[in-house]
Amino acid sequence: MLVTLGIDPGSRRTGYGVVEGDGRRLRYVTCGTIALPGNLSFPQRLGTIYRDLQKVIHGHGPHCMAVEADFLARNAQSALKLGQARGAAILAGVNAGLPVHEYTALQVKQAVVGYGKAGKDQIQEMMRYLFGLRSALKPDAADALAVAVCHANTASVRDRWAGKAAP
Repeated sequence: MLVTLGIDPGSRRTGYGVVEGDGRRLRYVTCGTIALPGNLSFPQRLGTIYRDLQKVIHGHGPHCMAVEADFLARNAQSALKLGQARGAAILAGVNAGLPVHEYTALQVKQAVVGYGKAGKDQIQEMMRYLFGLRSALKPDAADALAVAVCHANTASVRDRWAGKAAP
């Protein structure tokens, strides 16, 4: 079974979600949010993202990483910070030897909700429903789970079309 780590990068909060499965059957493993205190310098926050994701990778042994590719920002400074946070997350995956796959927010929303303009609340509820979770998920953790689900489903379909057995 393929273990996928999904990432919703952010310079204040980075979500992560781990799922296991072949696209037909998915199992929730874990999810969470790396909250980055405002009193840390920006380079320290990037280091925290990198180190905390390394811990998640070593703790759960994913086979691949999926990252949300595009991001919305209010201004150029915010966009730059989001891009750097995304880079720290990708670097953690690459340094662990993981293949890294990227999906736009539109692709993720279409894959898990069926509607590319779904709101965060819809993503949260779909992840709760899909995995039978009782408690509410934090938005960043739910988004990261959705990225992982998107990849697991996409990889499974791609493998079936290529005539490969699902991993």
